[in-house]
Amino acid sequence: MEAYMNFAVLFPFIGAAVTWVFGRRGERVRNVAAAVTVSLELLAALCLAVQFSMADAAFLGDVPGLVCWEGICGLGFSFTADSFRIMYALIAAFMWFVSTLFSFSYMKHYANQNRYYLFLLLTLGATVGIFLSADFFTMFVFFELMSFSSYVWVAQDERKESLRAAETYLAIAVIGGLCILMGMFLLYQETGSLATTGNVVNAMWINQPNGRIVAAGILMLIGFGAKAGAVPLHIWLPKAHPVAPAPASALLSGILTKTGVFGTMILTLQIFGGNTAFGKLILGIGILTMLAGAVLAVFSVDLKRTLACSSVSQIGFIFTGLGMAGMFSGIPDQLAVRDFSGWMMVWEKGGEVSLNGAILHMVNHSLIKLLLFCAAGIIFMNLHKLDLNEIRGYGRKKPLLHILFLAGALGIAGVPLFNGYVSKSMIHEGMVLWQEERPSVWMKGAEWLFLLSGGLTVAYMTKLYVAIFLDRNTSQELQEKYDGQKNYCNKVTAILLSLTALLLPVIGVHGGIDKETFNWESLSGALISIVIGVAVYFAVVRKWMMRDGVYVNRWRPELDLEERVYRPLLSLLDVILSTVCRFLDRLPDYLVVVLRRTVYKDSPLPHELEEGDALTHVVGTMLDDGKKALNHTIYKKHPIQGSAEHRLAMISQEIKENNTMISRSLSFGLLLFCIGLLFTLIYMLVI
Repeated sequence: MEAYMNFAVLFPFIGAAVTWVFGRRGERVRNVAAAVTVSLELLAALCLAVQFSMADAAFLGDVPGLVCWEGICGLGFSFTADSFRIMYALIAAFMWFVSTLFSFSYMKHYANQNRYYLFLLLTLGATVGIFLSADFFTMFVFFELMSFSSYVWVAQDERKESLRAAETYLAIAVIGGLCILMGMFLLYQETGSLATTGNVVNAMWINQPNGRIVAAGILMLIGFGAKAGAVPLHIWLPKAHPVAPAPASALLSGILTKTGVFGTMILTLQIFGGNTAFGKLILGIGILTMLAGAVLAVFSVDLKRTLACSSVSQIGFIFTGLGMAGMFSGIPDQLAVRDFSGWMMVWEKGGEVSLNGAILHMVNHSLIKLLLFCAAGIIFMNLHKLDLNEIRGYGRKKPLLHILFLAGALGIAGVPLFNGYVSKSMIHEGMVLWQEERPSVWMKGAEWLFLLSGGLTVAYMTKLYVAIFLDRNTSQELQEKYDGQKNYCNKVTAILLSLTALLLPVIGVHGGIDKETFNWESLSGALISIVIGVAVYFAVVRKWMMRDGVYVNRWRPELDLEERVYRPLLSLLDVILSTVCRFLDRLPDYLVVVLRRTVYKDSPLPHELEEGDALTHVVGTMLDDGKKALNHTIYKKHPIQGSAEHRLAMISQEIKENNTMISRSLSFGLLLFCIGLLFTLIYMLVI
């Protein structure tokens, strides 16, 4: 197992270098190298999953197969395997396999393809390293590798809007990374451990509540939330996805955001497991995120931007499930000890079902967004357009594209018999169980916001589906051109996406039976969301967002958080900090001036000597007075000329210059050394 883990983490980095070298020789050999890299990575992940499932300690709460790379970056790296980690390493490998093979046709006309594949595979290694990490230090290092390598995806075409979106993406990543790093410092100072396996940190929190651990948790939550795309740090998602290549968008949405969710899961279940307040915080963030993302998606008239805002909303659903799990784990009555992914937790039924729903929705969202973004990529690859008014009617006579997109739309909308229904129903069930045992107005309100967000999901996916596959383009000429296009994707892409689409109803039917979600309570919740979605679609999308048959962007520029809030705040902060720094830089000079004019003010001298010093002045004055007396008496006829003070001053100056030259000479230094050595020898002989 250790060998497979080492291979899974290291091989993508090696494959990236080999692919880049081969890419300088030709496109075909580069594509072969990239395909071999992702194929072997997928095979390694499968072997790791099979070997783990056969291990005796697979689900006993142990930490199997701990791999340590000693001495790297001081603390070394450590990796481990449990059910969740292996599952997401496998999902990451599968998504990279599909996205890489799709990239061969999608990126065919892009510039800098070698750079794209290099950083595509580097990000794969970093992402797998995150999911297999056994401590926060390893996770942080691979987080930074992932952030900087995936930055290139967003800036790939180097257009002005792409570079600006990449700038936003990198800024959020850096700020989030710094927050995680500071949280790690505080956590290590208090606990002496950064491990993400076992219950050392959690036990210390329960036994000794500490404000520094709370501060560490909040800082790390900011960093993980930024990567996950949680509100209010979601701003990079709607900007990055429309400009990034579609295969990269599928990975950004489907996998890279889940690394942030993974970190948040560790915080909620391990560090703050048993703390209801932290669970409520995660729940609040989840509700705000799922509602805000859904509203943004409803108002968007750009295909990939709508899917990006949808990702924000679905991350909110996952956070809601995690928050409910965190709240239930702190309730002291009717407890049962359960284990999930190596974390020994104390669960009520509501906590277990909420956590399982959140994890299943992570998996569902990854697969759905892989399918939807690749479908969007097929459209953009053929039209080079994303505006709904321009791509309108493109899919009318394209049955394969129709089926692929419809499967993804039904899955993410939570329609029964598809995978999204099962996971959303489980999260909703957790909210219902809490409400049954502890009735409260705020939880009832949270439940209705959950159903409303589900309804908005139905509305914006209906908007996309109707615009692309049911409506006709306003230009008859364009519609005829769209209808006549038959070869819109190659066979490899069609097969891979068809297999992905097939997974959605399979998970939906099997999961619904296994999790017992085909009951009236779950079905009624889904039905309420569908009814809300249909009402929003006809009342908002068809009546308000459409004018003379054209989709109108009703989202006001003043509501752009980045342009109206974050960038002005950062500019103001830059002005304030630069002013403070300039003041601090000049403060010593100001203090010196004040001191020179007050405490250390120069005392006035009676007179300034033109030459010599006080001794030559006193002695010279006495000699000159004696000379005057002699000139008036003995030497009256032949008076003595010259000034004794001047002569003494010149002699004194000459002596000082000679002493300076001697003291700075090598001979003088050697002479002093010899004298010192002589005295040392005398001292040793005497003592």
